[in-house]
Amino acid sequence: MPRPAAPSSVESMPESLLRRPATVAERRQDAWLAAGLFVAAMISTALGSVSGVYNGEHPDLSWGLLYSAALTVPLAFRRRYPMTSLIVVSVAFFVGVSSRIPELYVGNVALFVGMYTVGAWVSDRRRAALVRILLIVAMFVWLMISIFQTAASSEDGLSQEGPFSPFAAFAMIQFLVNVAFFGGAYLFGERAYTGATERAALEERTAELERERERTAAQAVALDRVRIARELHDVVAHHVSAMGVQAGAARTVLDRDPDAARTALTGVESSARQALTELRQLLETLRTPETEAPGGSTLRLQALPDLVAHANENGLPTALSVVGDPVPTPELVQVNLYRIAQEALTNARRHGGPGATADVRLRYADDAVELEVSNTGRAPISGRAGLGLVGMRERADSSGGTLEARPRPRGGFLVRVRVPLSQAVPA
Repeated sequence: MPRPAAPSSVESMPESLLRRPATVAERRQDAWLAAGLFVAAMISTALGSVSGVYNGEHPDLSWGLLYSAALTVPLAFRRRYPMTSLIVVSVAFFVGVSSRIPELYVGNVALFVGMYTVGAWVSDRRRAALVRILLIVAMFVWLMISIFQTAASSEDGLSQEGPFSPFAAFAMIQFLVNVAFFGGAYLFGERAYTGATERAALEERTAELERERERTAAQAVALDRVRIARELHDVVAHHVSAMGVQAGAARTVLDRDPDAARTALTGVESSARQALTELRQLLETLRTPETEAPGGSTLRLQALPDLVAHANENGLPTALSVVGDPVPTPELVQVNLYRIAQEALTNARRHGGPGATADVRLRYADDAVELEVSNTGRAPISGRAGLGLVGMRERADSSGGTLEARPRPRGGFLVRVRVPLSQAVPA
């Protein structure tokens, strides 16, 4: 049999991307294919015997039954054991033709299907190519030997009419037919495997994209939860801390100075109202599309004087200084800086102790904005960072800046955040 045409180049696939196993439906189809070809082989054998194939020189039809089974039964397992099926079919075909069994057509079909299956279903491409090439070479050698034996046994051979005698023409026809036969089986198998692996790769990429989408959605939910928790902490902690200080002051002076107690309770009421207002604003902001409210808050840097005034009213003497001319700053950065200042002042009031003071400095530069909040008094007890400090670092990171939070050598605590405007997250 002739050598097949060269297989088309196939893009190398990763080793992990193997041909999927056959499904139950595909195995059922193989069984039906084998049964149909078996019936066809029996009919072809019987008709060939009646028509006088091989001039009536052929074995008994019982051998035709065995030959038909050997040709077709392996095809029922062709997807599970493709190379074994091809080898069994090839041996049966060789024995049957050599034994002059009068079946000339179904055997060719079975051989084509077997070779195609090896190309389409064997994941080890080197072994698949080797098995098919060895079989093609064996069939080619067998065909050439058969042709020359027939020519040698002929009385006229190739000498009567030269190299283009009728027998030579017949040999060339056999050669071309077999080139088309085996070449087609080889190429169709290669294309089937390439198509299957490409589909598998596409399915894997699709599945990976779906998994990535799910991970992204989960991360978005987690980030939203963190953002909401951070905003709630900043709003509640600040105002509740102030209310605690004011309520304690009112309790202390309630008996000896009712007017001072009344003033302190008025402050408690004011802080409660402000807390409810900010919570309402926060909830409205969270219900607003992100494109309309990128910062998740309505508070900006221009509200720092009110924040400082609130700290003064609640027992923490605080000074505010602004250095440099204001530069355009993304809204998200403004919100985060305001919340950092708010949390720093809350911590100063909570941990600073009696007599503590605070200083808020806002510095503008051409390429950055810096906020510094320092306080006197006691520094927070060292240990695991609290939610407030964690929230401040998260806000600094989300703005593209850096945060420094440490005790001061002279006592108190320092919080400094710097946001390069060239790296700031836009509003």
